[in-house]
Amino acid sequence: MARRNLGRKFGWLWASYAVSAYGSGLGFGAVPLIAVLALEASPGQVSALAAVGPAVGALLALPLGPWVEDRRKRPVMIATDLVRFVAMLSVPLAYLLGVLSLVQLLVVTAVVAAAKIAFGAASGAYLKRVVRPADLMVANARFESTNWSSIAVGPPLGGAAVGLFGPVASIAADAASYLLSALGIAAIRDREERPVGARPASVSGLLDGWRFLWAHPGLRALYANNVLVGGLIMATEPLLAVLLLRDLGFPPWQYGLAFAAPCLGGLLGSRLAPRVVARFGRAKVIRVVGTLRAIWLVGLAFVPPGVAGLITVIAVELAIIVSMSLYMPVLATYRLEELPPERVARALSAWSIGSGLAIAALSALGGVLADLTGPRTAIAVAGGLILLTPLLLPRARTIERQSRPVCLSAK
Repeated sequence: MARRNLGRKFGWLWASYAVSAYGSGLGFGAVPLIAVLALEASPGQVSALAAVGPAVGALLALPLGPWVEDRRKRPVMIATDLVRFVAMLSVPLAYLLGVLSLVQLLVVTAVVAAAKIAFGAASGAYLKRVVRPADLMVANARFESTNWSSIAVGPPLGGAAVGLFGPVASIAADAASYLLSALGIAAIRDREERPVGARPASVSGLLDGWRFLWAHPGLRALYANNVLVGGLIMATEPLLAVLLLRDLGFPPWQYGLAFAAPCLGGLLGSRLAPRVVARFGRAKVIRVVGTLRAIWLVGLAFVPPGVAGLITVIAVELAIIVSMSLYMPVLATYRLEELPPERVARALSAWSIGSGLAIAALSALGGVLADLTGPRTAIAVAGGLILLTPLLLPRARTIERQSRPVCLSAK
């Protein structure tokens, strides 16, 4: 079967996403890496960096949902890419000048987090505009596949760049990728009309996204589940950086490899997602795979030193990533199908802000716990808590009742 053509506009959108994703892959884990190696940050400081930056970014993004809703989506994506380019570029410049600090890293992570939320809201609404409903699953699977392939390739190259050119080399590459992404989106040249009838920004309007998510039985349950799962997984990232780089003495290239190699499993999961849904149904995939993605994290608390530790991290991350890459395109498609066009940007902003605040809160708690007990214990606690999250998944009949039929067969 020939590969499905989703059109020129999607082609440029996908290419721009790929450039940005591969840049982010190069910079994956770069901020905690710089904090540990260049600024000698403590576990609490690294976790605070991971917590406060996204939290401030989420608060900055709070009024952006209504703002994005009332504007053409493509210029918003271009502008937020350029904002991220400038913010990320400031890190290597400050490092070369000898003035880099934790405060600057905090500001950069906050700005990037806010711009990412605005970009995600705009791109989700724009994707629904340029892709037919029957092709949404295919489009989301391609984005997911690109995401995991970028993480598979990026961290080892980023680790090598750090070893050869210093700790900020991968961040410089990440900054350049945002500029290239903006140029790619500008090349679409779509005559997009300004939305008509959007509500003006107001305090009440800021809450519209959450109101809609909370009123929808399927999205409410999936939102609560995803916020906690994502928050607990991401809260372990700075803790694992401290455990592997400082306590167990992993060199940077092994640290990058431990996260990159399992991402090959993401290619498998995302490629299989349309076929698995077509065969077993969306409700079963969400229930079963949504449960599977929660059972592996606790394994990271038992990482030994040396080669055995590297293999353990790779095995656990592989299991998590295969589950996540199969689950996320299904979730993203269901979410876009259930959101009316006039609510997409606000609801996606609300989703991202909630996720960012959960990551911030759980990262901060993880950092405090790590300072008191050590990173290994904090990771174990996160792994134990995530085992409870499948209880929040919606029942199959809730998903089936809310869903509208679409064609899911694809290659």
